[in-house]
Amino acid sequence: MRTPPSRLKAILIAFLVTIIWATSWVLIKIGLEEIPGLTFAGLRYSLAAIFLLPFLFRPLVLAEIKKLSKKVWVQLIIMGFFLYAVGQGGQFLGLSYLPSVSVGLVLNLTSLFVAMVSYYAIREKPSWLQWTGVVLNLGGILFYFAPFSGMKGNILGWVFALLSLLGNGVGTLMGRNLNKGGRISPIITTTISIGIGSLLMLGGGILWQGLPPLSLKSIGIIVLLASVNTALSFTLWNYTQQTLSATESSIINNTMLVHVTILTWIFLGENQNLRQIIGLLLVTIGAVIVQIKLNKSGKSIKTV
Repeated sequence: MRTPPSRLKAILIAFLVTIIWATSWVLIKIGLEEIPGLTFAGLRYSLAAIFLLPFLFRPLVLAEIKKLSKKVWVQLIIMGFFLYAVGQGGQFLGLSYLPSVSVGLVLNLTSLFVAMVSYYAIREKPSWLQWTGVVLNLGGILFYFAPFSGMKGNILGWVFALLSLLGNGVGTLMGRNLNKGGRISPIITTTISIGIGSLLMLGGGILWQGLPPLSLKSIGIIVLLASVNTALSFTLWNYTQQTLSATESSIINNTMLVHVTILTWIFLGENQNLRQIIGLLLVTIGAVIVQIKLNKSGKSIKTV
């Protein structure tokens, strides 16, 4: 993972990660029946940090950590706070108060936030073709969720969902800035940022919501989410950000809506109507368009 992946490899891995993350929504909803939201998030990410910690003691990784500048450490702390403590903590808390559909609608606006801010924050300006993909992607999302009946439900849920949107947006930009060009090993970026974010979530969760007795089912969900859906998946995601821009990453992340829909159809028998199917097609087409790179002559650049 020290060498940035090719565009095609990065895109394929990123899509694989979103499929894995799609299963998280189902598992989180089940886990929230027994575990308070912020405590649940804290347990998941703290355990993930523990799984990743041994990798930091490898000689090459230790040598790299010692060379990190103060500026990089500050960026890792900011990323840990926003992407995990605010972004993931807000998602768990939002799901505690609102249906998955409502939280999903808010979080899928992350790509617009990232596309608008990325040029000023990290000097990555989406091309006109990529902006077309962003618009199609967001149009598909809104078409899928239509008709949107307004902000019904607990106001706290909407506040936490909006905080999660902010955290994911800022975290995506910080992650791209840190990972760009393979400057830092993905294992370092992932472990340190998750460690910082998880301590804030777990400490805040226990102080605010307490730590209830955990059933075997809850323990199994936490272990699965921490190992596969967090430790492995976020490391792979940081690896893909060595190559993919912040906008490209956030749009691929939006395709999670498609994966969640397919999973619920297979495992829960939830069928989709024609409008929702059209919305999913627009989401997919938009995601594909955003991945197309053009050279100065306007011709597409190969992704391998």
